[in-house]
This record gives sequence, C-alpha cells and structure tokens, in this order.
Amino acid sequence: MQSFKFTKMHGAGNDYIYVNCFKERLTDINAVARAVSDRHFGIGSDGLVLICPSDKADFRMDMYNSDGTRAEMCGNASRCVGKYVYDNGLTDKTRVTLETLAGIKTLELNVSGSRVEGVRVGMGSPVLDPKHIPIDSRLDRFIAQPVTVLSKSYDVTGVSMGNPHVVTFVDDVKSIDLERIGPLFENHPLFPKRINTEFARIIDRHNIEMRVWERGAGETLACGTGACATLVAAYLNGLTENEADLILRGGTLHIEYDTNENRVYMTGPAVTVFNGEITI
Repeated sequence: MQSFKFTKMHGAGNDYIYVNCFKERLTDINAVARAVSDRHFGIGSDGLVLICPSDKADFRMDMYNSDGTRAEMCGNASRCVGKYVYDNGLTDKTRVTLETLAGIKTLELNVSGSRVEGVRVGMGSPVLDPKHIPIDSRLDRFIAQPVTVLSKSYDVTGVSMGNPHVVTFVDDVKSIDLERIGPLFENHPLFPKRINTEFARIIDRHNIEMRVWERGAGETLACGTGACATLVAAYLNGLTENEADLILRGGTLHIEYDTNENRVYMTGPAVTVFNGEITI
C-alpha cells in the first residue's frame, strides 16, 4: 500500500490526476495509473501525470493513460502542468520549459492575479512521414488515404504531434458510434503502435468540430495533440486556413500552424478541480 497527495485538473474536460514528484514518491506506477483513473473505484480520470525534476528543462512530465500504458505527450496535460507549477509556487516564471517523451515544450502562462487561467503551448513540428508516425505505408505522406473499418472506407490523414494520430473528416461527428469503431481504428494493423483517431467536421475555414478516440483511454472530452493534428490535417487537405478554433466536447482550443516555421501552437484553459490524498 502507498499513500500520496494529488491534484485533479482538467484542460477542456481532458482530466488527469497530477502528482508532485518533488515531494511524493510512487512505486508500480502503471498499476497506480489504472487505480486512480477508475471512475467507479478510483478518483476518476483519463490518466496519471507525474510532475518531476528535469536536467534538460524547468520540469519534466511523465504521463500514463487510464489503462496504465505510458504516453509520449498530451497538450491538455502540459497546460495543466504549467498552471500547477506556477499556482503552487514551484516557479515564478511565466515562460516555462517542459521535458516530455516528445521533446521539450515551451509553455507561455497567462496569469491573472496570482493564478494561471490559460496557457499557450509550443507543440513543435508535425511529423508527416508515415514511418515516423508510425503507419505501415511506403508513401512519403499519408494524406486522405483510405482505411477500411467495419466494411466502410474512411479517408484518413496521418500526423504525429509527438504521439500518433489519424484524422478523418465526416459530415456529422455526433452520430458516430465511437465506442464501436474507435477500438478498431486504435488497433488496426496499419498502426504498429496503435493510434489516436480524430473524427472532425469542418464548420467553416476557421472552425472545426471534433471528437477523439485516444489510444489507451477511449473517448475523451478533449485532446490537445489531437486538436493540433486535426488542424494540420485540415490545412493539408485544403479545408481550412492555418489557424482555427477546435470545438471539442469539453471546450474549445485555439490552434495555429505556422507554416513558415513548420510549428504548431495551442492555446487553451487549465483548471484545478480539487486536491486530495489517496491510499492504494
């Protein structure tokens, strides 16, 4: 058994349990992630995030999905880490660097009074080469390529934002049976490390509605890297401009794709829900 203090936070409804590993020490982290994420017998979350020291950046983020598997990156979680470290006095900087498995990200904190209300994250460059996403394809880019699920063909575009995504554009996101087709996309043989899948509807050239099935977590209310991947995919398919609002079930994220620098930026909220202590 182990006891530790935690903070539950969310970014546009994408909720995680955050543990300050400057003070707490966890063992058997995969099992802890599964236990705290359980929405009936645990705290309830999309996963577990550890805020740790770093010798490469101001802080390091280690994150785990609700099924206990480790994840490379989460845009919503990175914003919440920025809020946590500032609000709890771990830093007085409003520009913070964060080490992740997907590289070092820069967080620009929007502070009101003594609290962070929103964060702009430099999400890095989108990866379009299928072998680096990865997707089992010999193409140079996997754009609007057919993928068959349950005898239906979907045109999908592959983008990695530090973790793997495919995006498909549909006429109606609300009617999709995501619980049924999400796992089939996630575990499709085309995707050797499984895949996050975004189902997106173009409202106009500056607004996109989106739902997401996350690898290792199922449907979540928001996905920051998924929103970034969706904007990039929409731009590459000529459907939007290079800047848009992504409207997700849990809120709205503003995504910018700087095509000159080939870099993506995400701006959105970060909210503290409650603090607590748990014994597992």
